[in-house]
Amino acid sequence: AYDIGLHGTVYQVNKWDPKQFDWTKKLADADYVGPTCQYCHMRGGHHNVQRFGTVYTSMGMSMADRGAPIWKEKRDRWTSVCDDCHSPRFANENLQAMDESVKDAGLKYRETFKVAEDLVKDGV
Repeated sequence: AYDIGLHGTVYQVNKWDPKQFDWTKKLADADYVGPTCQYCHMRGGHHNVQRFGTVYTSMGMSMADRGAPIWKEKRDRWTSVCDDCHSPRFANENLQAMDESVKDAGLKYRETFKVAEDLVKDGV
């Protein structure tokens, strides 16, 4: 998702330009033209990438309870990361859009799995 999104595209186009991405700088001192994976997922020097992850292995990506306290904590953390460059409204609207796409993808996955399961039952 990162590679095909705006942030990933900016990175792919500019990653070899030392004026845009000076890899000799520590992440905390970097002033990159766009965020790298580490900027968001390892914010504040945390090496636990899952701290800023959006997938919960205990909940399942498409079936996550968006009202669960752990979800609100993670959402608030993500909004604070996005706020480095974007408004809270922009961050919240985009995170909501991602939630919807995850739900849609989960539905499509289950539909596809059911078709494949039925074909196997039919001997195909």
